[in-house]
Amino acid sequence: MQHNNLLKQLAFIKEIDKLKYIQRKTRLFNSDRHENDAEHSWHLAMMTIVLATHSNKQIDVLKVLKMVLIHDIVEIDAGDTFIYDTVKNHTNTAEELTAAKRIFGLLPKEQADEFLAIWEEFEEGITDDAKFAKSMDRFEPLLQNTSNNGGTWAEFNVPYQKVYDKKKAIKEGSTTIWNYE
Repeated sequence: MQHNNLLKQLAFIKEIDKLKYIQRKTRLFNSDRHENDAEHSWHLAMMTIVLATHSNKQIDVLKVLKMVLIHDIVEIDAGDTFIYDTVKNHTNTAEELTAAKRIFGLLPKEQADEFLAIWEEFEEGITDDAKFAKSMDRFEPLLQNTSNNGGTWAEFNVPYQKVYDKKKAIKEGSTTIWNYE
């Protein structure tokens, strides 16, 4: 049983290496190079550790770390949809749920169930942990785009109001970060 679980876990680890090849529209800080999903997830994890004290409510940092590290794994199958895409809705949850079940399903059942539940909690965005995780997910590209003179906002002619509407989720997890100038 233990050996079988290890084989499943290693299969999962090999599969998620594909996250390094999923390119995002956002560029790295002060750079022309696009970020990949693995870099994004790592950065969110570090931001969570550093900025957790600014959460509106008490959070379980380990759980939030799990959320930010696994929330984009589904993009291995579903692809990364640009948050400001005008054709495809960014919340393609049905397609992403299928991907989550396949990829997390590589793990032993107990871990697969845990990861799926954490991913679903993040997607729903209702709990304090999920609100803070989402605030990190929205804040990081905001910082990147401001470091690149508007970055993807300028490149894709994204109006200010659309940026504001997408980024206001930051306030749900941290008013301190939302009020940052």
